[in-house]
Amino acid sequence: MKTMARNAAVERKNLITVCRFSVKTLIDRSCFETIDDSCSEFTNFAAILEQVLTHRLKGQVNWFGFESPRSFWDFIRVACSKVPHNCISSIENMENVSSSRAKGRAWIRVALMEKRLSEYISTSLRDIKTTRRYYEDGAIVLGEEANMLAGMLLGLNAIDFSFCLKGESLDGNYPAVIDYTPYLKFTQSSESISSDEEELRTLGSGSEGSTPENLGPPFITDEHSWYNKCKRVEQKFRLALEQKGYLEELVRLREAQLAESVAQNKIVLQRMEEADLNHKLEKEQLEFIILELQDQLHSFQSLEQLSAEISLSSTSLDPLHPQKEGEGRHENSKSDGKEDTPSLLGLCGSLTSMTSYKSLTSLKSSECLASPNAEINSPGLTPF
Repeated sequence: MKTMARNAAVERKNLITVCRFSVKTLIDRSCFETIDDSCSEFTNFAAILEQVLTHRLKGQVNWFGFESPRSFWDFIRVACSKVPHNCISSIENMENVSSSRAKGRAWIRVALMEKRLSEYISTSLRDIKTTRRYYEDGAIVLGEEANMLAGMLLGLNAIDFSFCLKGESLDGNYPAVIDYTPYLKFTQSSESISSDEEELRTLGSGSEGSTPENLGPPFITDEHSWYNKCKRVEQKFRLALEQKGYLEELVRLREAQLAESVAQNKIVLQRMEEADLNHKLEKEQLEFIILELQDQLHSFQSLEQLSAEISLSSTSLDPLHPQKEGEGRHENSKSDGKEDTPSLLGLCGSLTSMTSYKSLTSLKSSECLASPNAEINSPGLTPF
C-alpha cells in the first residue's frame, strides 16, 4: 500500500511539475513568435494538460457491465456548463469534430483563444460533486495540486493564441504523448568542467601518439563561465517577465471582478432607492386616501344631521298639522259623548283667532256708526 501511495504521489508531482515547465516554455516562446498548432511547445503542453485531466478518470460502464475508457471532455462538458457565455455548445455543434477526445482537444484550443482556460478549470474544480462522480480517489483534480493547476494556467491569458480547428491536431484516434526531453537538460558546473579538462590533459600526456587534434576542442573555462552567467541572467529575466505577465493578468482579472462587483452594487443600490421611492409614494397615496375617506365621512354625517333638522323644521311649519291635531281632539270629544253646536264652535274659533276678533270689533263699530233711520226702520230692532 505504501508503494502504491508513493507511486501515485510521484505521478501527480511529475505531471504538475512538467505542466509548470510547459507553461513557462510557452510564455518564453510567445515573446518571439505567435503560438499556433505548429509550435512544439504548445503540442507538448496540450498533451500534458490532456494527461492531467485524464489522470485517474473513471471509465464508462455499458449495459453489459464492462468499463470502457472515456475522455476528459465528458467531465468538462458537464462541469463547465455553468460558466457564463461558455463555448460548450459551439464545440458540440462542430461538424468536423466527432469523437469525444477530439472535442476535448478543440475545447483546449478555444479556451486558450478566449483567454478563459483558467476560468473553466477553476469552475469545474469547484464542482466537487461532479468531480467525484467522474474521477477516482487520488486524481490530480481531487488533490491539493488542483489549485496549483488553476493558478499556473492563469499566466496563459497573457498570450495570443491562433489555432485552426481543422486538421490532424484534433484527431482523436491516438492518445497524446508527452515529450520530456526539453525538461531534462543537464547543466554542467564550472568545477566539473575544469576537472574534466584536467582528466583529458592527463590522458593526453600519458598516450604517446596523442596530438592536440586528437584531444578535441580545448575547454575555455573563462568563456564558458561567462556563458553560464549570461544564461542565468537570461533565465532570471525570463522568470521576471513571466511573473510580470502573470501579475498583469491577475491584476486585470481582479479589476474585472471589482468592476463587476461595483456594477452589481450600483444596481442593488438603484433597486433599493427605487423600492424606497415606491414605498414613499404608496404611503403618501394611502395617507391621501385615508384623509379623503375621513372628509367624506364627516360630510356624510353633517348631511344626515342637516336632513334631520330640515325634516323637523318642515314638520313644525306644516299648516295641516294643527288641523290634524284639532281633528284628533274633535274625535276624542265625540268619543266622550259631548256635542258642540256650530255657533259655539264658530264663536270659539272667532275668539281664538285674532283676525276674527278684529273683524268683530270692526263690525260693531260699523253698526254703531249706522244711520238712525235705518235702525228705526229695521223691524227687528226696537229703540231703547
